[in-house]
Amino acid sequence: MIKAINKNKSRLKRHKRVRGKITGTAERPRLCVFRSANNIYAQLIDDVAKVTLVAASSQEKGFEGGGNKEAAKKVGAALAEKAKAKGIENVVFDRAGYLYHGRVAALADSAREGGLKF
Repeated sequence: MIKAINKNKSRLKRHKRVRGKITGTAERPRLCVFRSANNIYAQLIDDVAKVTLVAASSQEKGFEGGGNKEAAKKVGAALAEKAKAKGIENVVFDRAGYLYHGRVAALADSAREGGLKF
């Protein structure tokens, strides 16, 4: 239990450090990823206006098994599709302190294939 608490505490420290360096704007929003044990969530955020522009998660209809790489790929593709519909093409990737590996990398690669540039 203590190891899990320390891992998340370290992740939050990394996230805070990165967030001091990157911000999302209306022209280039921040693609923020959050992964839990069972699901994965992604959203495009305009930090200047403090507004979420587009969001997608593995809890939406049409997703089965939210805690795996396949679901992460579907979430990335869905996010890219919604962003294209709103006219968003360029984003800043925020991995939220997670390692760029596994589900986070799968989501990012799928979003790139869907047309987002970062």
